[in-house]
Amino acid sequence: MCFEERMKAVCASLFVMSAVLMTALAGEARSQEPPKQNPDVQALKDRVKQLEESVEALKAQITSIENTEKAKPDTTADRNVAASAPKTNDTAGIYQTVGYDPSASKAKSAKKDTEGENTFEVYGFAMLDTGYQFGQNHPDWFDVLRPTKLPSFHDEFAPSGKVFYGVRQSRLGFKSSTPTKLGELKTIFEFELFGTGAQAGQTIFRLRHAYGELGHFGAGQYWTTFGDTDAYPNTIEYWGPNGLVWFRNVQVRWMPIKGRNSVTIALERPGASGDQGNYADRIELSGIKPRLAWPDLAGNVRFDRDWGHIQISGLLRSIRWTDTNNTDNVDLSGSAVGGGVSFSSHFNFGKKDIGRFQFTYGTGIENYMNDAPADIGVKNLPVPTQNIGEGPTPLPIKGVALPVFGMSTFLDHTWSKKFSSSFGFSMIDIGNSDGQAPSAFHRGMYALGNVLWYPVDHVTIGSEFQWGNRENFLDGFSSQDFRMQFSFKYNFSKMFKF
Repeated sequence: MCFEERMKAVCASLFVMSAVLMTALAGEARSQEPPKQNPDVQALKDRVKQLEESVEALKAQITSIENTEKAKPDTTADRNVAASAPKTNDTAGIYQTVGYDPSASKAKSAKKDTEGENTFEVYGFAMLDTGYQFGQNHPDWFDVLRPTKLPSFHDEFAPSGKVFYGVRQSRLGFKSSTPTKLGELKTIFEFELFGTGAQAGQTIFRLRHAYGELGHFGAGQYWTTFGDTDAYPNTIEYWGPNGLVWFRNVQVRWMPIKGRNSVTIALERPGASGDQGNYADRIELSGIKPRLAWPDLAGNVRFDRDWGHIQISGLLRSIRWTDTNNTDNVDLSGSAVGGGVSFSSHFNFGKKDIGRFQFTYGTGIENYMNDAPADIGVKNLPVPTQNIGEGPTPLPIKGVALPVFGMSTFLDHTWSKKFSSSFGFSMIDIGNSDGQAPSAFHRGMYALGNVLWYPVDHVTIGSEFQWGNRENFLDGFSSQDFRMQFSFKYNFSKMFKF
């Protein structure tokens, strides 16, 4: 029996006692003629008065308790306020988020509530991108800004100025979590509609993630261990800052240390491309084929704190190629060692500002950068003097790993629960080899600023101004592009627990 029920029972008992006493007093008064002042009766009257005062005090206490219960805060309303905050595209850790996430505390509470449960989530969003491009770029990349796809000579992709529409950012994903004796089993399976490679320019289903994690081990296609998704700003342009390490790769990873301090090591699928430069039309190079016999070794060390995080990443790779052309006396087979380091972080500059930074340097790591050209370039070799017919023809060229430097600095600012902005600058610089063509890509720059509006939960409407610039290797040519983009994004998700 609760306190309130016990108080009501006491009150009822007191009322019954009062009624009995009053009845007895009334009967006694009627039986006495004329009425006399009896000392015993006066004592009973005094006792009844005390009981009535006690009942009034108990009533006041019950009223106070009821008012306190009514004044308690409505936690449902608090949850609704948190739910109205803006959300981002991607997931953290295995469900790592990309960019701004003011509802992180809500996500932590939800994780705690579902510990020990099997969960399955269907999520995604429908998104429209539209805007106006003032300059030119390759038509297969009509709805994104990539400096490597800007013109390498005058009017290469003329005419300038066009409207663009696309829904290729739209996404569908599935996540699950299952407790096991070996630790938590997590999976993610995610698609989008942005075609690349042979499907560049198309609106077509493309795999983003197919990854599973059990305890300290993970395998599948997921974000490269060399990168840091928390360095990505809260933008609506799909491709994003060109100087970031931004790559999803097939891998096997080991996480010996997890938590506020973490260590991750991975063997990842190798991949590289080459630029034959001034020798591209030579028949001697027609038989060059890649021979990637070793996986790429990647790893990172990360420190998470209340003010943000710091991550240091490294990459080591072997790039080989074989000359399969046996019709000449020149063997252009070769190899190069690629590798790099990356420093990244995000800092909380107060409650409304988050700075996101990344600086990367390496050789032959262009494959891992968000927007970079080939990993291998052609280098000219001096031809030694020798008599004709004395051994194989000397090699006139060789392949070398191209140096690359990339950087990205952005600030995400929250104006209110309904509005946020992001602005910043990114750049990538290639150390070209002397055998590359004068029009080869040398440097690209990227900048943007936006205003995003969250009118209701799960809806984002934004406008963004973007700028990109390309500089060639030797011929002095450069090109730039300006864009104004508007996007409408509608998120959905449903969690099942069993």
